[in-house]
Amino acid sequence: MKIIVHNRDIFRLAAPIALALLIPQLNFLTNTAFVGRLGENELAINGVSGVFYLLLAMIGYGLSSGLQVLMARRIGEGKRKALGQVLANGIVLSLCFSIALTALSLWLAPFVFAANLHDESHIVQSVDFMYARIWGLPFLAFTQLANSFFIASGRSKFIIWSSLLATAVNILLDYCLIFGHWGFPAMGMRGAAIASVCSEVSAAVLMWSVFYTKRMHRKYEVKNLLQFDRGLAWHTLRISSPLILQYFFSIGGWLLFFFYVEYLGTRELAASQMLRSVLGIVGVCTWAYASSCNTMVSRTIGQGLQHEVGRLIRKIAGLSFITTAAIACLILACPACFLGLYTDDPSLILFSIPSLRAVVLGSLIMSVATVVFNGVVGTGNTRVNLFIEITCVGVYIIYCYLLIRQMSAPLYVAWLSECVYWLCLLLLSVAYLRSGRWRGKVI
Repeated sequence: MKIIVHNRDIFRLAAPIALALLIPQLNFLTNTAFVGRLGENELAINGVSGVFYLLLAMIGYGLSSGLQVLMARRIGEGKRKALGQVLANGIVLSLCFSIALTALSLWLAPFVFAANLHDESHIVQSVDFMYARIWGLPFLAFTQLANSFFIASGRSKFIIWSSLLATAVNILLDYCLIFGHWGFPAMGMRGAAIASVCSEVSAAVLMWSVFYTKRMHRKYEVKNLLQFDRGLAWHTLRISSPLILQYFFSIGGWLLFFFYVEYLGTRELAASQMLRSVLGIVGVCTWAYASSCNTMVSRTIGQGLQHEVGRLIRKIAGLSFITTAAIACLILACPACFLGLYTDDPSLILFSIPSLRAVVLGSLIMSVATVVFNGVVGTGNTRVNLFIEITCVGVYIIYCYLLIRQMSAPLYVAWLSECVYWLCLLLLSVAYLRSGRWRGKVI
């Protein structure tokens, strides 16, 4: 397989990923819009409990990202059978991780929310939402693993199918279960949680059905999905564990941000839920480019073309910035219209606009920083990624604690924390890549 350096090749890999990411973001937008119609308080609860679930989901994503690096490297080395072994082992690891996380979160959720939220009604509603939402986590883990396989093997178009199905199921059930249409009971927030779980189940079933119907289990000699190699498992965990910790610190810092914002008030928390969705939509192309960069860098190194890595990362980062800037201009051209998708409260929309500008500024920095950082991930030296992440999250938390928790700064100042985090991430990632210490890394 030849090295991918042309724009058309980058688009060919990134475009299906972007579409697959856009679909759930539109799903999230619709979900937020439905919940926003219930009231400001429900929108606020959906925000803080949603980030808690995102923290758990990203731990699983860290494992699948490590597996993606290994599978892409085996593709670059031309070792098809070895890729199948990594995938089969990854299934067992994903199953164990997701079950453990589900059990742990059922136990910890009440303590976490009680310790960090000051409004008693927020605590009760957040725990109730999580107890319904958490059952989708194992299915999400298997979908993440399937996505990693399809991206690593150059078949990213398949992940669109599951995203379409999951979004259709979620939107339909949101409409039925939140408001009680078509003879279903009106369940409010709990209905939103159940709809999300059903969508994750449907996505997992479809992805693995594609895997078998396309006979990929035969091509990569995956004869037993539950086969387990202890040595390979430890090797996978050595690669993945820094990424798992990296995402834990990254989203954990964001969870603390929402906990701190809750002290500012329900309106600030409700606005932040809308802004989180905006950041997700603006970042769709960025994350697609970043995931592509991860795979391309790992594949390029596997081909022995380390000298091409810098040029490859710069090219992808440039495309990411241009695309994000175009989306940002559209949002800033009519911010009230865009925020009006989430709520019909004019005062909440007006209140959120200054913070929306801060989010857009942060997304521009993120468009470059995320790609460069995933270039570091692709080199396979995941301990360096962990060090960079911990450093940046530490700076981010200090900013949030001082400006939000201690000084009760306006919400737009709180959201400028995104700029602080991504700028720190960019500088440290560039410094490592320029050092050349990643050359010769064997995984």
